[in-house]
Amino acid sequence: MSDPLLPYSRGRHADPDPDAPALSTDRLTVCYSGGDRVALRAVSLRVARGARVALVGPNGAGKSTLLKAVAGLLPVASGGVKVYGNPVGACHHRVAYLPQRGDIDWTFPVSVARFVLAGRYVHLGWLRRPGRRDRDAVTTVLERLGLADLAGRQIGRLSGGQQQRAILARALAQGADLLLLDEPLNAVDAATRDAIDAVTADLRDEGKSMLVATHDLGRLANSFDSAVYLEAGAVVPPPAGAFCGAPCCAPAERGPAWAG
Repeated sequence: MSDPLLPYSRGRHADPDPDAPALSTDRLTVCYSGGDRVALRAVSLRVARGARVALVGPNGAGKSTLLKAVAGLLPVASGGVKVYGNPVGACHHRVAYLPQRGDIDWTFPVSVARFVLAGRYVHLGWLRRPGRRDRDAVTTVLERLGLADLAGRQIGRLSGGQQQRAILARALAQGADLLLLDEPLNAVDAATRDAIDAVTADLRDEGKSMLVATHDLGRLANSFDSAVYLEAGAVVPPPAGAFCGAPCCAPAERGPAWAG
């Protein structure tokens, strides 16, 4: 894939390392408030290609911070992040970050189709306009997520479940290989939960990889290949009897916890 003529954020399209996992972090540390508060502390994990990995922990555990750091939205104090063997930003088009629904301004006067089309801009840069290929990609994902009939509706007029599907549709339109999903099943209806679960299962079968922050412990075993547990910004052992997947272990047992 060629680079856009004037890419956003000086990003570039680098080829993946064929032997590298989708994601790896090595003792990743992120600080807030000018370095006064540690939000992530020496987090090491691995997401294999084609794996769905759950990121589990209470509010404030660092789940959103980890996803944003991998997406290149937060500076790293120390440690490293590799996406398909490249540093963050070297293959930014391969990574799609899905924020929590509450982080989006749903009053913005844009239609569902235009909202989803934003997922294509990473391929266009500053100078190119969306073309037929981009519009076709939007049509395809809207149909896939049951939003085709709502393409012209203003995003604020969607239900909560429809809004969550629109966020996922924007990421799918990008065509990313690694999806970072921040609480995609939080406060949505059962139909949306089933729809998102089915789509992410299909994506895994297509070789896509996912790191998903979730509170839905009841679906871990059926919806994920493995799980990483965070508490106070660090990887911790899973609770007794909790789903973990293989291979996965506590840092105290054999070093950093690895998932995938």
